[in-house]
Amino acid sequence: MSVKSKTARTTLRMQVPAKPEKTLASTGYDAIHADIVALLQAARVQAARSVNALMTASYWEIGRRIVEAEQQGKQRAGYGDALVKRLSVDLTKRFGRGFGVVNLSQMRKFYELWAIPQTPPAESKIFQTLSEKLQVLPAISKRPHSTSTHFPEIASHFPLPWSAYVRLLSVKNEQARRFYENEALRGGWSVRQLDRQVNSQFYERTALSRNKVAMLTKGMVAKPEGTVTPDDAVKDPYVLEFLNLKDEYSEAEFEEALIHRLEDFLLELGDDFAFIGRQKRLRLDDTWFRVDLVFFHRRLRCLVIVDLKVGKFSYADAGQMHLYLNYAKANWMREGENPPVGLILCSQKGSAEAHYSLEGLSNKVLAAEYQTVLPSEAVIAKELSHATRLIDARNAGKSVRSKKVAKGGNRRA
Repeated sequence: MSVKSKTARTTLRMQVPAKPEKTLASTGYDAIHADIVALLQAARVQAARSVNALMTASYWEIGRRIVEAEQQGKQRAGYGDALVKRLSVDLTKRFGRGFGVVNLSQMRKFYELWAIPQTPPAESKIFQTLSEKLQVLPAISKRPHSTSTHFPEIASHFPLPWSAYVRLLSVKNEQARRFYENEALRGGWSVRQLDRQVNSQFYERTALSRNKVAMLTKGMVAKPEGTVTPDDAVKDPYVLEFLNLKDEYSEAEFEEALIHRLEDFLLELGDDFAFIGRQKRLRLDDTWFRVDLVFFHRRLRCLVIVDLKVGKFSYADAGQMHLYLNYAKANWMREGENPPVGLILCSQKGSAEAHYSLEGLSNKVLAAEYQTVLPSEAVIAKELSHATRLIDARNAGKSVRSKKVAKGGNRRA
């Protein structure tokens, strides 16, 4: 056979189109892969929750054993402290970090503050399958003790991570502590968000708010870590009971009281506020104006102009603040800073008037109420419980409507 004919046959074979082969993509590989990834991620999240819950249950049990041992030796002076110190040394030698005196004291307090009924209630949704998954632990519960240990049942009472309970231990008011625990669970708060809400007195501010449902609904939204906006930085309302003001007082007396208790006021404002000055003067044409208070916010990196109002918020207040901010932007703002933010601190505001007065301005202006008297704990607990029930009822109604819509869509399909 000649070289020429071989070449011709080879060329013909190369020109014949290959039969189409099934690719992995055409067989639904992407869908299978995505489904398995979602399955593994869900399993890891559930496993992490289960392990975290078991650790929290074990810390509660450690606290219980310490308390019971202290009760047995309470006749001896200093027995409890000596017991915790000795346990700290021995447990640290065997298990490493995490069992210092402070940690063990937290576990003891955890047991004292979070009582569990003798007959555990039905397990929460998060841990409804925990008992089935953790049958490998019967040997632990068989150790001789006054009360048998049922880790899955105990864990069902603690859906939050241990670090969240450590933060809650510092909340002295029992009603507030339960409130933060429930809201952290409902809103899916991280420990940082929980810490931020406790530090900002979210419990007291929600109780004082004229729209508690809106406050609780807003609080349920989990926010990205490390981000802050002017709306996040400004509280509403502010709790200023430390001023000890009488029923009637002027704006000058209000400002003087704030300056006199400036340290307390800064704590109420938040960690990132730094005081710049008071009664800062500015001149426009032939008229002098005075800005009540000026702060700088470190994370927002901007000036915060504060105008104090003893009376009710008015749309005229928004216009005046808008003027202050335009001047501050042109004359007080330094290189590298963001445009200044305005805060009108008033004793009362109408939500509709504030909305239409402040919406759409080129400058960021916020209005917030302040309260100088806190209601009783019983009133706070009652009002917050009512607001929570309203939110739950509203969410349940939305869920029912969504299911009806889905069923209707399925019938049409």
